[in-house]
Amino acid sequence: MPSNPEEVLKDLKSGKYAPIYFLQGEEPFFIDQISDFIEKNALPEHEKGFNQIVIYGKDASVSTILNNARRFPMMADRQVVLVKEAQNISDLNKEGGYELLISYLKNPLPSTILVFAHKYKTLDGRRPLAKEMEKRAVMVKSEKIPEYKLSPWIESYIKQKGHTVDIKAAHMLAESIGNKLDVLTNEIDKMLINFTEPVKIDVNHIQQYIGISKDYNNFELTKAISFKDVLKANKIINHFSQNQKSNPLIPIISLLYLHFSRLLLVHANKTLPEREMAAKIKVSPYFVKEYLLAAKNYGLGKVIDNIGYLQEADLRSKGINANGWDESQILKELIFKIMH
Repeated sequence: MPSNPEEVLKDLKSGKYAPIYFLQGEEPFFIDQISDFIEKNALPEHEKGFNQIVIYGKDASVSTILNNARRFPMMADRQVVLVKEAQNISDLNKEGGYELLISYLKNPLPSTILVFAHKYKTLDGRRPLAKEMEKRAVMVKSEKIPEYKLSPWIESYIKQKGHTVDIKAAHMLAESIGNKLDVLTNEIDKMLINFTEPVKIDVNHIQQYIGISKDYNNFELTKAISFKDVLKANKIINHFSQNQKSNPLIPIISLLYLHFSRLLLVHANKTLPEREMAAKIKVSPYFVKEYLLAAKNYGLGKVIDNIGYLQEADLRSKGINANGWDESQILKELIFKIMH
């Protein structure tokens, strides 16, 4: 029973629990979100002492886990067995281990909620264990949010918290923090605790409570480059140079690489209407005009050259042909080459 995190959380919040959950994938945020909800809410507090068991994968075999899962609850209707770091179970992918687990999948104890938090990895979908999990368990694949979907995800997350956010602020958060959802949501949550009534988050709130400058950030840098505003771009990178810990080079290079990759698509699809162009380059229609203007400022040949400069800067940031330069020197040369 493959399922997405939102559907699983909706069922859990309505009190619907399944006997087995297998939570896997690269993005730990959704795995933690589901397993934490079960840990906090599946049992009343007074029942947890005897009926909630937390096991760490590196310390247990499949048989140990299943021995706990087959226990009957004590003076309660059910028990929870939560396996954290399940990717480290020594025999999970060995014949003896996965055969035991398959046997349990076919006949789970109804009074046990067995949860595997299997982070950063996925089961091999071609093997029997994954196939049986898909048929008999709630199996969630927790995937990274692609950069182009991050702003809408931020809007949705803040809406769930009872607030709204304007599109520029959401985009600013996405481009400044990136898609590490645990970091991103932590920053958003710290900001939102300052409001007792619903509020619409804007760039001023982000500057005040998160500390991302509304004038000197990745979002404003790409915008200055698009508009060929050399003065503004230089002010931003000078600010970055003075605050290198808050503005590391690698995310800036990644963002600019994505930006110019989109400009390649703009050049290849010049005749598309704006809404279709937005879908093609995977941005909000709100930002299409910026990309169309940037394509006028940077011809196809220059876009290709700039992608080459970005690849060169990426190598330098990793110490290849760096000539002893620090990140600020690499960034300054990169922006000069891009804009001239």
